[in-house]
Parts: sequence; structure tokens; C-alpha cells
Amino acid sequence: MLTGQLRSQIDRIWDAFWSGGISNPLEVIEQITYLLFLRRLDDLQILEENKAARLDQPIERRIFPEGNDPGGRPYDDLRWSHFKNLSPAEMYVVVGERVFPFLRTLGADESTYAHHMKDARFTIPTPALLAKVVDLIGEVPMEDRDTKGDLYEYMLGKIATAGQNGQFRTPRHIIALMVAMTAPQPTDIICDPACGTAGFLVAAGEYLRKSQPGLLHDAKHKAHFHDGMFHGFDFDNTMLRIGSMNMLLHGVENPDIRYRDSLAQDHAADEEAYTLVLANPPFAGSLDYENTAKDLLAIVKTKKTELLFLALFLRLLRPGGRAAVIVPDGVLFGSSNAHKTLRQMLVEEQKLDAVVSLPSGAFRPYAGVSTAILLFTKTNSGGTDHVWFYDVEADGWSLDDKRMPLLSEDKLGPVPATALSAEEHARNNLPDALARWLARDAAERERPRTAQSFCVPKADIAAQGYDLSLNRYKEVVHEEIKHRAPKEILADLAKLEEEIQRGMKELEGMLS
Repeated sequence: MLTGQLRSQIDRIWDAFWSGGISNPLEVIEQITYLLFLRRLDDLQILEENKAARLDQPIERRIFPEGNDPGGRPYDDLRWSHFKNLSPAEMYVVVGERVFPFLRTLGADESTYAHHMKDARFTIPTPALLAKVVDLIGEVPMEDRDTKGDLYEYMLGKIATAGQNGQFRTPRHIIALMVAMTAPQPTDIICDPACGTAGFLVAAGEYLRKSQPGLLHDAKHKAHFHDGMFHGFDFDNTMLRIGSMNMLLHGVENPDIRYRDSLAQDHAADEEAYTLVLANPPFAGSLDYENTAKDLLAIVKTKKTELLFLALFLRLLRPGGRAAVIVPDGVLFGSSNAHKTLRQMLVEEQKLDAVVSLPSGAFRPYAGVSTAILLFTKTNSGGTDHVWFYDVEADGWSLDDKRMPLLSEDKLGPVPATALSAEEHARNNLPDALARWLARDAAERERPRTAQSFCVPKADIAAQGYDLSLNRYKEVVHEEIKHRAPKEILADLAKLEEEIQRGMKELEGMLS
């Protein structure tokens, strides 16, 4: 958890960028990402130098060259620990004219980070701003994985408060719920085909560290965690850089984060390659057939991206693999042949596990569209017995454009540090949703359809044309009204008539 002091430092960096003329939050994050990467490179070389000194051997892996460049200037100037001590004017020249060209030569390095730095651009406008940012980043304790991970997440959170770029970011508490429900295992191979800032992959990694404390003490599991577990695709190079750095700062050494237009490329090489898909892909409406991968159109003929992404997930998953993905509500009840075909496929040919309805304000202020989480398992042989439905009415945050927390931090998210009271549950349904999900094959089967969660047999879903909207199956509780007996009502009316007659006679007497 970040301290107030660290938050204020980041806020000052952010304010400095904005006042310095950089108003695009993605550009701010990108420039900070480059500087964090440079600091890490220097830290790695210092470790190599210390190791070589201890063993009295030459350095095994040298990142920064020895000696001077062709102009006679020392290569050591390219290192964070050196240029941070220069005057602002000197630092600005060194970073802009020497360090960034050096960054672009690192593409030959096999790491995903070096690959995404090959087109790095230096856009910090003034020496004073650069010096200030370098000083502030230099004060952050980067040896602590939790601190540097939280630091970067806090900065990414600013994307979500900065307007139009918020579509790149799924709320962390929604991600945490989806990860907890799928419960990643040490042997999983995890993919997000529209990874953005890699929030799902980061959350999966953090879940594994907490749920499997000995994971990184096992050599085989450690190698898999750092090199084979995490895969993310995106077609925005800025997102790839940011996502890669997010993974690095959360302690994943070499994730597979690469450029790919997931809907427009052939997926033969990745067919049935992954055991877990976690995603909130962009649903941008329609796509031209010419740009759409033929293997996806073979699964479902449509131009709707939300349906094509679901087809993609089925293509990427191994049999037995599972998925938790966010879809717009239209997927659940759309009436086109493609909509119906895909829903029928999930229910009849695969194993549809759950539909979790999210409140319509979950993605405000960028979109008020209603969404849901689909959880399914790829079987290629059916297996759907009952489908579990849960209606999330409150996720712990206000559902207006401000999206302010409704509870203290220790009571937010799907696994809060402090247990919630019934009143607090009304503000944060996520812990209850997770608890009921774990009981979906037991006590949940007995819940009435008037409850917040319930199970629906496959036969009922088939009878409704594979409609998956929760409201199709939810029953409304009608308040029982007790009516009085007719005799009692008639007796009261007779009494009322007698009183009226008596009143009329008294009035006539007064007038006469």
C-alpha cells in the first residue's frame, strides 16, 4: 500500500507534466516508463558488477558498454546513477541525445521490455521538468516489489481519471473478482488477447504469489512463472510498453507481451495454447470481413467484435481451459443468428459456468453500458448442467461519473481485509459473490430465483432460446397484501351510512 507521502510525490510529478505542457496521460506514463526502465538497467548492471567483484571474474552480462563512444564521451554517462547527478541542462542533453538513441539499440535483447523500447521517443519539454522527475523517481524505494508495483498501479489509475483514455483500464476490483473466481494455478498458461496495461496478467501473478507462497521456491514453477505463464497481445505500442513495464515492476521477468491485432490475424500457432483466458476486450461495434481472421469467422459468422472475441477465446483455450471475460449485455440476449449460435455453442458444446451481471455504472464515466462477466470452460463435448447467475448491485464504489469509494479501503474488493456487515454488503457485493460462487454446486442450487444469486438448469435456458440475461430467470418478490373480509367492509359501510344520515338530520334541525 502506498504511503501518503509517495502518493503526493507521484501527484507532484503528474502536475509537473501537465503544467509543463504534456496533457496526454498516456504520454506522461510513457515518459515515466522510459525513466523507470533506465533505472532498472542501471540496477541490473550494478548487480552484475558487484557479482563480478565478489567472484573476481569479468562481468558476464554488460548492459552499458565500457570506455568511450566514437565522440570520446564516456558510456557511463548513459547510466541512471551517473546522469542523475548532472546539472539539469547537461542531463537534458545527455538523456535526449545519447540515452534515448541507446535505448533504441536494445531491441536485439531477447527481453520483451527491450523489444518495446526500440521506438522510444523523448518528449519531456524542459531540463527543469526532467531534473524534477528524475529526483522524484530516484526517491522511490524500487527494491521492494510491492512498492514499485503499487507505484505504477497508482499512476495507471490516473489514466482512468483523465478522460478518453479510460477505456484502456478495467477497474482493479472487477479484475480481482474475475481472477479470484478462476483461481489461477502454478501450471496455468494465462492469456489476455487485448491486454492494454496488463492489469489481468498482473492480478493473476499477484494472486499466485499470495495463494501459493512456495511457488517461487520451486525451480520449475519459478521458471514457468517468469518465462512461460503470462501472454498478452495488443495493437497499441504505447500499451505494450506500459503493460510490459507493469509486469516487470510486479516481479515478472520475461512475460510474452507482443504486438498483435487479435481479430485480424490467423491463430493457428496459438490454437489451444492456453489454459486460462482473462479479458475485457474492446467492443468497438463492427469489423470488415476483409480484416477479420478466417478461423474466427469459421466459428461464428458475424462482424460484431464482441462475438468474434468470444470465438477467439474458444480458439485459444485448451480443452479443460477456462475463461472469465467481460461482455456487453447485448451478447446475453441479442436476437441475431450469430448471437444465438454463439450462446447455444457455449451452453451445448462447452460448459457455461456462470453469468455475473455488473451494475451499469461499473465503467463510468466512459461508458454507461451494462456489462456482465461470462465464466466458461472449454470442453468441446458439452457439460453444462446448471448455470449460476449473480446480480451485482453494488461493487464498493459509487455508480456515478465520480466512482468514489463507499467504504474504507480495508472493506473494498472481493477479498477485503475486514469482514463486512449486512449494511456494508449492500455497498460491496463482491465478497458475497465470490463466496456464493464457491458454493455454486452445493447450497446455491437450493436458492430461490428471487435471491441475489441462483442456479438455472440447462433445460430452462434451452427453452428460453439460450437467452442468458439474468432478468429472464429472476423472479420478483410480490408483497402479500391481506384483504379484509367482505362482511367486515360492508358492516363498516353501513355504519358510515348511518353516521351520514344522523349528521344530515342534525344539520336540518339546526337550519329549521
